[in-house]
Amino acid sequence: MAMNDTLANALSKILNNEKVGKKTVEIRPAARLTKEVLREMNEHQYIGDYKEVSNGKGNMLELNLLGAINKCGAIKPRFPVAVKEYVKYEKRYLLAKDFGIIIVSTPKGIMTHIEAKKQNLGGKLLAYCY
Repeated sequence: MAMNDTLANALSKILNNEKVGKKTVEIRPAARLTKEVLREMNEHQYIGDYKEVSNGKGNMLELNLLGAINKCGAIKPRFPVAVKEYVKYEKRYLLAKDFGIIIVSTPKGIMTHIEAKKQNLGGKLLAYCY
């Protein structure tokens, strides 16, 4: 089976496992982008801790779920966004102002839209979570 968007697959897997009330989820492959997005979600208490596990066929991530996610997903296409446009995307992807995070890839690395706004950085939209 061809895996196209590892990030989208990982997020939908997390959301599905979260909905049925599972405590852990395995994500493969352990892509760098996916790990960065998970790091942000972990920092904002949407998911618990996670670790990379090698199973001989390429690494996978094992992560603990906290039951804190209502909805999360990849943003496609990965829209380029200027600092003053964040509000538009907050309205589109998040339920309310200051509720949830949009994860953005900026020239200074992957961060939430809140940090990117503080640092006056634009970037590309990757994912959202609330």
